[in-house]
Amino acid sequence: MEPTPIRAPGAPQAIGPYSQAIRVGDLLFCSGQIPLDPRTGQMVGGDDATLQTRRVMDNLGAVLAAAGSGWQRAIKATIYLTDLADFAEVNAAYGSYFEGLVPPARACVQVAALPRGAKVEIELIAG
Repeated sequence: MEPTPIRAPGAPQAIGPYSQAIRVGDLLFCSGQIPLDPRTGQMVGGDDATLQTRRVMDNLGAVLAAAGSGWQRAIKATIYLTDLADFAEVNAAYGSYFEGLVPPARACVQVAALPRGAKVEIELIAG
């Protein structure tokens, strides 16, 4: 199976040598998204973990849509936080995207730092 890159105009362009997502067969591997505004490429949300999470999820939603997928096809998510004290805020914002759906399997870990000083980054595997 040949990997097929996905380019989503509604999500920020990659800030390094990677694709926004890669489709291999029936699986879609979405690169981690941080809270960048897709129009400006600038960080949004300031120090607000909820606003940052919503921007990240909107970015992932744009990638899913560009690949012909959606939240209902999400299989596995990994959330990276710079401070687990933000877990409840991030969890509530993240969970709102899966209301009425079966949420994907998930891991959430604290990391020392994220690109551009983000508080949250989320990567996703979908069908």
